[in-house]
Amino acid sequence: MKTRLHDITDIVRSKNSGPFELTFDIMFKNSDWFQKVCDAKVINEALVCRLYKIEPGDIINIVEFSPANAIKITIRRPIVSGDPGETDVYGAQQHAPLLDLEFVL
Repeated sequence: MKTRLHDITDIVRSKNSGPFELTFDIMFKNSDWFQKVCDAKVINEALVCRLYKIEPGDIINIVEFSPANAIKITIRRPIVSGDPGETDVYGAQQHAPLLDLEFVL
């Protein structure tokens, strides 16, 4: 059965982690969903590269944090916050590709 990320999470958000990095927080509704996603390695380097059209070297980290039932992803910003051509100074709209993510558990 396919599962959509936004159906099993309470929060999916993005924000700046300084002017050169973006961070994504994925907070699951409960520890069962968190553990299933972690065990299946759904959130991984290949997925992040595909969704954000980046290279593996642009991923700073992907951290599974069980006390919060959360996964945190940090990547290098493709354009520095506030530079010409940059369209989301706060990085608050970059989580959208994660919302419709579908996978089988």
